[in-house]
Amino acid sequence: MRPILISLGGLPGVGKTTLAREISRSLGATHLRVDSVEQALLSSGRWDRLDDLADLGYRALHAVAADQLRLGLSVVADTVNPIPLTRDAWHSVAGATDARLLEVEVVCSDPGEHRRRVERRTADIAGHALPTWAEVEARTYHPWPGALRVDTAVPGAADDVLTAVRALG
Repeated sequence: MRPILISLGGLPGVGKTTLAREISRSLGATHLRVDSVEQALLSSGRWDRLDDLADLGYRALHAVAADQLRLGLSVVADTVNPIPLTRDAWHSVAGATDARLLEVEVVCSDPGEHRRRVERRTADIAGHALPTWAEVEARTYHPWPGALRVDTAVPGAADDVLTAVRALG
């Protein structure tokens, strides 16, 4: 059976990582988180700011995802994926590895809840600086037509994704 690449995207604080972990556990899939890669690159001391290496984090994640997919392992890619360019790259990874692709836009339809999550969360990666609510609001993020839209303000978000995965076969 062909592996599945689940490409998650959405603003910081909407619940992507929580959702990605739950889906990965349910499917026995590899969870790849761009925050982990970017923080490892920052920790090397070769870059001062995340903006200096944003492209590198995504490129590294694409390479690791491709390796896993070629092994026949499904992958859950946990990234912001804010623009069409970042989303299209996952199409390339899926195509190069003959993987099925499920694009998932993660949202939190309750602005108060989204803000609460952003303001109350703590970093689970050493040295990772989480964005403030003002930074999240100012972030460039384009709507994602064609993606499965999953609302984490509503219980059962992971079930929606797992149902879509089952529909892929």
